[in-house]
Amino acid sequence: MSPSTTSESSTAPDSPPIVGSPAAGAPIALTARAPHVPADRLVAEMVPPPRFGAARFDTYLPDPNQPSQAEAVTVLRAFAAGLGGGASAAPGGKASGKAGGNAGGMKRWFRRGGGSTAPSGPRGVYLDGGYGVGKTHLLASLWHAAPAAPEFKAFGTFVELTNLVGALGFQQTVQTLGGHRLLCIDEFELDDPGDTVLVSSLLSRLVEQGVALAATSNTLPGKLGEGRFAAADFLREIQGLSAHFRPLRIDGEDFRHRGLPQAPAPYDDETVTKVAYRTECASLDDFPSLLDHLSQVHPSRYGAMCDGVRAVCLTGVEPVPDQSTALRLVVLADRLYDREVPVLVSGKPFEELFSEEMLKGGYRKKYFRAISRLTALARDAKELVEA
Repeated sequence: MSPSTTSESSTAPDSPPIVGSPAAGAPIALTARAPHVPADRLVAEMVPPPRFGAARFDTYLPDPNQPSQAEAVTVLRAFAAGLGGGASAAPGGKASGKAGGNAGGMKRWFRRGGGSTAPSGPRGVYLDGGYGVGKTHLLASLWHAAPAAPEFKAFGTFVELTNLVGALGFQQTVQTLGGHRLLCIDEFELDDPGDTVLVSSLLSRLVEQGVALAATSNTLPGKLGEGRFAAADFLREIQGLSAHFRPLRIDGEDFRHRGLPQAPAPYDDETVTKVAYRTECASLDDFPSLLDHLSQVHPSRYGAMCDGVRAVCLTGVEPVPDQSTALRLVVLADRLYDREVPVLVSGKPFEELFSEEMLKGGYRKKYFRAISRLTALARDAKELVEA
C-alpha cells in the first residue's frame, strides 16, 4: 500500500473534519473525506486506542483451559516492573513479587549500560498467537502498567510505525522515540522485506538507546516458527529482529465470538439507509465506492477519516476484487474496531468478503482478523436496527 498523492483539505487535529461534513440531518459520507494528518498528530496518537484505554492486566480474563494466557499475564507484569529499574519499579514491588525470580531477570534486560553499547540479551517480548486471544489487550495493559509518563512510552500498529517513519524521516523518528522507555508495536508484520529492513534498523537504533520493546505477531503463515521468527527470503533481518525479543506464545479461541450468538445477517438497503438517517453522526456509503475511495487516501489517514463517526452504514457489500483493496479494507476494519464503531451492512456477509484464494494465502491472518472484528462490530450494530 503506497502513499497516495491525492489532494487533501487541511484539518486541525482536535477539530471536526471539514471535508465530508454532512448537511444538517444527512449522514456523513466517508467517500467525501480525505483528511490531512500532521506528523505531530501521528506522534501524539501513539497511545492505546479507545477500545483499550481501560485495558489492564486485572481486566484480562484468561481462559482456564489455556494456561499460556495466565502465564502471559505473569510474565508481562514482571516485564513492566523491570522497566522501572531499581527503586522506580512497580510500586511496592507487587509485580516483581508475583513473578518471583523471573522479575530479576527482566530487570537485567532493561538495565541501561554505559555509552551506546547494545545489551547482550533480548530487550523485548513478542506475543505470538492467533487472532482474538487478547494480545492487544495484554499489550495495552503493559503500556498502562509501565512505570513511565505517557510521553515516554509509545503504542501503535506496525503500519502506524512505518507511517511515522515516512512522515518524520528515519533520523527524526529515532530522535523522537529514542528517549522513550517503552515502544509497543501491535500486529507486527513480516510480509514485506522493505518494511522489515526499515523497522529492523529502527529497532536496533532504539534498543541501543535503551528503549524496551513489546510486540504482537501478525506474520506470514508458515513463516513463523513455534516461538521464533523465520522467513527464508530475508532471514538475516529476521534473525536481527528476533534477537531483540523473547517470544511468548498465547493459545486460545477468538474471544470476540466465544459463547456469543451469530452476527446478524446483512440487512436490505432500505433498512441500512433508514438507520443511517436516524442515527446521529452515522455515515452512509456504497461499499464499492468506499473501496475505490480507500485507494485515494493513505492508510495512515483512515483513523482521521473516521473522526466523529458513531456508526458506519454500508450498502451493497460484495467480495473485494483484489489483494491491494483487501489489505486497505483490513486497515479500515482495524481503525473502526479500535474506535468501537458499529458497522451495519446490506449485501454479502463478512465471511464472503475475501476469496478462498486470499484466505489460503500469505495474508490470511489479516483477513481472518478483519472478519472477526467486523463481525463483532456488526453484532454491536444490531441495537441500532432495534432502537
